Amino acid sequence: MRKALPLMIQGTHSDSGKSVLVTAFCRIFSQDGYSTAPFKSQNMALNSYITIDGKEIGRAQGVQAEAAGVIATTDMNPILIKPNRENESQIVVHGKPYRNMQAGEYRKEFFYQGLQLIEEALSSLSNQYERIVIEGAGSPAEVNLNDRELVNMRVANIADAPVILVGDIDKGGVFASLVGTLQLLSPEDRDRVIGVIINKFHGDIKLLEPGLTWFEQYTGKPVLGVIPYLSNLNIEAEDSVILDQYKPDEDQTKDIDIAVIRYPKISNFTDVDPFFLEPDCHVRFITKAEQLKQPDLIILPGSKNTIEDLMFLKNSGLKEAIIALHKNTNATIFGVCGGFQMLGSSIDDPYNIESPYLMEDGLKLFPLKTTITQEKTTVLSEGTLSFGGVLTDVSGYEIHMGQTAFEGEFQSFIELEDRNEGCKSEDERVLGTYFHGIFHNDEFRKQLLNKLRVQKGLAEITERVSFQQIREKAFDRLADHVRKHVQLDVINEKINHDQMKEMNKNDHH
Repeated sequence: MRKALPLMIQGTHSDSGKSVLVTAFCRIFSQDGYSTAPFKSQNMALNSYITIDGKEIGRAQGVQAEAAGVIATTDMNPILIKPNRENESQIVVHGKPYRNMQAGEYRKEFFYQGLQLIEEALSSLSNQYERIVIEGAGSPAEVNLNDRELVNMRVANIADAPVILVGDIDKGGVFASLVGTLQLLSPEDRDRVIGVIINKFHGDIKLLEPGLTWFEQYTGKPVLGVIPYLSNLNIEAEDSVILDQYKPDEDQTKDIDIAVIRYPKISNFTDVDPFFLEPDCHVRFITKAEQLKQPDLIILPGSKNTIEDLMFLKNSGLKEAIIALHKNTNATIFGVCGGFQMLGSSIDDPYNIESPYLMEDGLKLFPLKTTITQEKTTVLSEGTLSFGGVLTDVSGYEIHMGQTAFEGEFQSFIELEDRNEGCKSEDERVLGTYFHGIFHNDEFRKQLLNKLRVQKGLAEITERVSFQQIREKAFDRLADHVRKHVQLDVINEKINHDQMKEMNKNDHH
């Protein structure tokens, strides 16, 4: 029976680069011939990933599994927390909604159940793989939460994993945050830390060297790597905290202007990632009506709380502005999942599942009505899409609580084996689907962009990027970059040494 060797990556704070480093180590260990799995005990994220059996896990763990070249399962992220309204989240256990809970209630009532889920998932992975790369969350030094935390040092202890602590130098105060974190750990937990990595470094490493020497002498912990900042990585981001780093492309001379509506509860915004790689696309996230201007394509992305995000559209003036653009310009409007629901006449939430508000009027661009139901649809889907007189095979994934019913005549957008899906207007200027990942289909994306080009009197582009190839190259580029800047031999030695120590201890018993 296999017993995987674990390694855990923890950070001094959120967004220190833990997810990306776990992705890198998954790829590195996989390249070096180890069957490797990612693991995050409890993930709070609105960007989720659908496993092959139609279950929902954190998007980061799905992407990390892809980097490792393995099939993602719910063991890799047994608990997913999806915030859906003030101080309340939907708790997803092994890929299925468990119930909505307040933060205090979750800490009080779910702790022992969560602990058992984590132990079982780790044990399952440990018997299937040779390496497990474990991701922490936030900081292990949150002393107010440590009595019932389920994601940092408690997990390291369950897995008996050596821990690398990551600090983000880009935010400033990296030595203070690393030293402070180590000081606040118990002596046992501090002993578990095999060293630190300084992440997102800019500039001349020589200027940093006196600080590195001081740190090692002061803490007794080695600096296992200083990783220079890597731009344009083309690997999906975990959650909307990262949206602030989605800088709008400043090159406004690009042919196609794409406006993505960023409502407060936006989810699965990585659907639009392929457009950032297209040479003729200028992509911008917007929150105000005056930012809308006259785009060629408006994308209404997914939402974790569709009614409240619809109210945001109304209150911000965006709803009116989008309807006016539809009437007066050639703009194409595309709704995905929650955005698709918003294009209909109304959304009802009779059971208060997502929102305390029972109903909100939609944009009325499609003859459809959505009711938020207690059953969640999570499924990998594929079908044939009809657009511009051409039929194209597409695949995607669906995650939604709502059921959509049509109230009049309509044209479906995608034909599946057992049903028709989505909707489009006769002139194909309003399009909607439940398929997340629809724009990751290279052939359809090419058709859509060429239609927009022709509308503007521009020549079509026949060769477009392959999103999947770019993604694979990005995993390799990240792995090469991290491999070059960390002491991989020392890390491997520590992983193996800890395991040998454990085996010797068991032999003596």
